[in-house]
Amino acid sequence: MTTLTETQPERVNTRPITDDVLDIADFNDRIVGAYNNGTAELGLPADASTARSLITAGSAALRDFSYIAPEIPELNAENCVACMACVTECPDTAILGKVVTKAKLESELEKIADPAEREHYRKQFGKTTKFWNVYEKKGQEPGYFGIFIDPTKCKGCAECVDACGDHGALAMLQKDTGTVLKRFQKTFNFYKKLPETPKQYINEKLLTDIMLAERSLLYVGGAGSCMGCGEGTAIRMMLAATGFVYGKENIGIVNSTGCSTVYASTYPYNPYLVPWSNSLFENGPTYGMGVRSRWDQMGWKGKKLWVIGGDGAMLDIGFNALSRMLASGMDIKILLLDTQVYSNTGGQSSTGTFTGQNTKFSYHGKVIPGKTEQRKEIAQIAMMHPDTFVAQTSCAMTNHFYKSIMAANEYHGPAIVSVYTTCQPEHGVGDNMAMAQSKLAVDTRTFPVMMYDPRKGSKISERLSLQGNPATTEDFYKDPKTGEVFDFTMFARSEGRFAKHFDAEGKPSPTILATCLERLQNWHILQELAGLR
Repeated sequence: MTTLTETQPERVNTRPITDDVLDIADFNDRIVGAYNNGTAELGLPADASTARSLITAGSAALRDFSYIAPEIPELNAENCVACMACVTECPDTAILGKVVTKAKLESELEKIADPAEREHYRKQFGKTTKFWNVYEKKGQEPGYFGIFIDPTKCKGCAECVDACGDHGALAMLQKDTGTVLKRFQKTFNFYKKLPETPKQYINEKLLTDIMLAERSLLYVGGAGSCMGCGEGTAIRMMLAATGFVYGKENIGIVNSTGCSTVYASTYPYNPYLVPWSNSLFENGPTYGMGVRSRWDQMGWKGKKLWVIGGDGAMLDIGFNALSRMLASGMDIKILLLDTQVYSNTGGQSSTGTFTGQNTKFSYHGKVIPGKTEQRKEIAQIAMMHPDTFVAQTSCAMTNHFYKSIMAANEYHGPAIVSVYTTCQPEHGVGDNMAMAQSKLAVDTRTFPVMMYDPRKGSKISERLSLQGNPATTEDFYKDPKTGEVFDFTMFARSEGRFAKHFDAEGKPSPTILATCLERLQNWHILQELAGLR
């Protein structure tokens, strides 16, 4: 039952929410099953669970997206280095890694009668330096590392292939016959039969390996998000970092209205294995204050409460609620999914939108060249609230992201983590580009990463760190080989939302040049606050 408290008071003329109202097995078999086979609309009664919009935890695990795309990633284990980038960046929990000892793998393979099938499963594992050579040199038992793709969750965005990069361990394969999906499903079933990665192979100091632990996999996939959605990766990583340290029983989510409420709770599917509740667009932080107060009354002060919302919910209509929450001093964490648009309602501009961006309500026409106002900088605003932890980060920078989430959780008080989340349809980029565009946004000063920790000192310069940005003491980062300047103009040229600002020869418009200067001025302010200027 996905409620934020164990019990709820009985109301007049209303049945209390108890286990007999929402039987998990019945819900998954009868309701989710009916939606999966297409009979729900005609065959399901309007029962108590439907009336209350209750959804079982992780019900989206039963959802099948194998029909979505014509391609699926295939592993070449010989090229895999166990970097875990593909596992981390996948927005749909469709690709997972596992380490298995030689003895255990051999024992499982011996159970398979077909030699060809046995050899196929063996090829899913490789001897990587990370888990084989290093452990062997230490005189410890080495482990095989394998990557497995869940065909029912993969939407074919190919971001994992891009994340793999030059390693060449992943490539897209055509689903040209029905045997391809059957083979992938059998392979993934073999993965699920294997035991969890042994603790000795999970180095807690190596944050990239967090998702090897099953306690970190609290977002099961099956959400109705777009292919390659940047938000999905951010939510998965937040839950992974929090679950790895505190466990799923100590986490709760309040979600402001937005894309993340739609794709993560389209009845009857939800991808969360933690308690969650959706709120209105403008009052997620306020709702969170109520939950936090009740939790504290119940003695649950150690539980971590995360309020999720987009830049529209947090920077615009819900900004007053956010500011009040930050000023309250309450132990609540904010995950701000910054897409620079109201993605859920058609992609109109928010105060997080960059100047010149073509959006709904700020069209680029003959008279007005896109959005005219400057972007609101939530990081600087949040830093001015008393004793508030602030981080701005990118999913493309795994260590920085995880450290931001872990530091926010450790901080006793209000914390906000603003993360750059590519929205492919509104940004005008390919489905596979979320990680690449997020990294480019950081490198070009479009979206600098930072961490502001009040525990570090009494001065802003002591509290604020710009570590993670390239060339922190310079105006812009320059390619060491070509000398090319990484600035906002470069970033804007790579995305469709700014396409009208470049002529046939690629020359930028005055608006883009002005925005480039504005981004530089924003960077100068951050440098000054951090004591770098």
